[in-house]
Amino acid sequence: MEFRLKPGLLLGAASAATQIEGGELGHNWNDWYARGNIKDRSNPARSTDHYNLWKEDADLMASMGLQIYRFGIEWARICPTEDMVDESAIAHYREEMEYLQKKGIKLLLTIHHFTNPMWFEKKGGFTKVENIRHFLDLVKLVVESFGDMISEYITINEPNVYATSSFFFGEWPPGEKSFARAMKVMSVMTACHIEAYKLIHKMRKEMGYDDTKVSFAHHMRVFDPENHKNLKHRITASMLDRFFQDAITEAMYLGKFKWPIKNYLHVKPGEYCDFIALNYYTRTTVYRFGDGVKKDAPKNDLGWEVYPQGIIRCAEKLYNVLKRPIYITENGTCDNKDIFRCRYIYDHLKTLCSSELPIERYYHWCFCDNFEWLEGESARFGLVYVDYETQARTIKRSGEFFSEIIRAGGVTKEIYDEYVKNQQYHY
Repeated sequence: MEFRLKPGLLLGAASAATQIEGGELGHNWNDWYARGNIKDRSNPARSTDHYNLWKEDADLMASMGLQIYRFGIEWARICPTEDMVDESAIAHYREEMEYLQKKGIKLLLTIHHFTNPMWFEKKGGFTKVENIRHFLDLVKLVVESFGDMISEYITINEPNVYATSSFFFGEWPPGEKSFARAMKVMSVMTACHIEAYKLIHKMRKEMGYDDTKVSFAHHMRVFDPENHKNLKHRITASMLDRFFQDAITEAMYLGKFKWPIKNYLHVKPGEYCDFIALNYYTRTTVYRFGDGVKKDAPKNDLGWEVYPQGIIRCAEKLYNVLKRPIYITENGTCDNKDIFRCRYIYDHLKTLCSSELPIERYYHWCFCDNFEWLEGESARFGLVYVDYETQARTIKRSGEFFSEIIRAGGVTKEIYDEYVKNQQYHY
């Protein structure tokens, strides 16, 4: 019931620029909405209007006691065309970063989080090796603009999710359905990460800094066969594990390329992550080549299984590849009425704190309800409730619980009884 946070473990929240900022910016998610592909027809141009309300949000984070914040910049905002940099947008982000740091919140900057400017999309985006240079131009601009303020970077968020959702399942822009295409995008993004890793370290070293930390945010899930005695289930689970996450892990962490990931830039083996950045949400129960959910398991409002043990299984798997400090860069759940999020947070944090792994950060996904990609505004993951019509923010019960954990350095019996004891998952 009671537990203490691991010594030195910091707690905070994560966000993505497209999901919170709003604005008609000429990127692929503005375009995907215009083509009628968002389930609830909500517009990412509205979102939570964070670009204008950032100071209110920063004050709210500070009032909740958040110690760390993972955030992103919008590529289409700072580079509206291939040859233009919007200096006012750069100044805006700097002002926001300075304000958050003055509030005592440590920052982790994500460079790419699913969204591309349309000018990059029209060039073929990450389907073409020759476009790696455009991504590295972005990285160079980010470090030139913010490298004196930011020491910790995520190069790319969930390259496996981006590649499969956009190019295998065809549910995200540009809506293609090709296994070969998805694997090529993963390969190109691997090259992007490794070259960005080297570039960020080089540039900040030249600036006189020796505290640079770089990684990529890896979406991991457990793939378990529905029937462990069924050979087909076991083989399919192993294949999905390999295609979706294991191959890209070895390539991006160690520069070891195995089929189906190709080494387009002839990268040499090495170590290309300074910390493990794990995004964890659920487990896939495998009976065919695709997603599956275990029968009679606890589930969230999107039907994803709630499986707290999986966060350690995934963290251990990554740690066995590369011994590095572990940041949980995303973990959260869709709970539209906020009736089991406290238990979800409790179960996952308790599982993390019972492990001997070097877990140093926990970023809850997300700070406030936001534009949840294909689900639009219909899926609420936030610690803070957003009324999209008025943009009013209200701290949820789960947000109060999260603050209590930070304040108390863990969960006491009193906190458990107050927030967790009577909460139950869906089945």
